[in-house]
Parts: sequence; C-alpha cells; structure tokens
Amino acid sequence: MRMSEGVEWGLHCCVTLGWLDEHAPVSIRRLALWFDLPQEYLKKRLQALARAGILTSSPGIRGGWSLTRPAERITVMEVVAALEDGLDLFRCTEVRQRGAGGANATDAEFAETCGISAVMRRAEMAWRRELAAHTIADLMERSPQGAERTRRDYLRMAGSA
Repeated sequence: MRMSEGVEWGLHCCVTLGWLDEHAPVSIRRLALWFDLPQEYLKKRLQALARAGILTSSPGIRGGWSLTRPAERITVMEVVAALEDGLDLFRCTEVRQRGAGGANATDAEFAETCGISAVMRRAEMAWRRELAAHTIADLMERSPQGAERTRRDYLRMAGSA
C-alpha cells in the first residue's frame, strides 16, 4: 500500500499543533517553515483536514491552524481518510468474469464474492482498525523529546518574528 506524502505531512502537523495547543493557532507560514514544505501544497492538505473537521483555521494577523478537538479524540485513521479521500485500498473489478476465463463460466460460479476480494477486504479492515486504534495524542506521547524541542523552538521562532 502506498499513501501520499501529504499523509505524513498532515499527521506531523496535527502532532505539532497538539504540542503547541497553548500557543495556537499556528500560521501556515510557520508550519511550512517548520517542516521545510511548500506552503501552497501544505495548505491544501490542511484544508482537507479542516473539511473533515480535524483542523480549524482562523483568519487575521494572529490567525492560523489549530485542532478542532482534543488530540485524544482524533484518530490516525481520520487523518488518513481525510487526506486520501477515504479511497479504498483495493478495488475488485471482477476480472474473473471477463475474457476467455469468464466466457464459459456459469452465473453460479460468480454468485459468491471473489476470494481475492474477500482476503483483500479483510486485510484492509485490519489496517483501518489498527489506525483507528491510535490517536494524535498517542503519537504525541511517543516523542516527549520532540514535544519539548518543538515548544522551545516555536517560542524562539515566535520571538524572532
């Protein structure tokens, strides 16, 4: 399975916004500088997270991005689904029913779900359950040094702005 790099960017931004909650909102410019990312592309990713109700933005000179709810209530799966358009990982096109292989088959042979499709769906559901079992807060807790460094460096950046 392959996800866009926007998933990584979105998850890191959510974790960073969680760490900086008391300093929120954070400008798109700061987030782009923080991760050395193209601002316009990052903005599109954050807008997708806002449409999904994960982030909110506030306008103005002191505006920026923040989490819409506590990090404990935002799952990794929500972020992935928002950034990947909820796309199914596997799409069965019933290729078994086409061509010479399907031409001479009876309808009864295709009455049940394709075994390949069934296995792929189970695997996808396991993947989704695993991502749904973890929150942004869980990711934040996995890197306490990152939290300290982020807060310290953010305050230093804010002071020099």
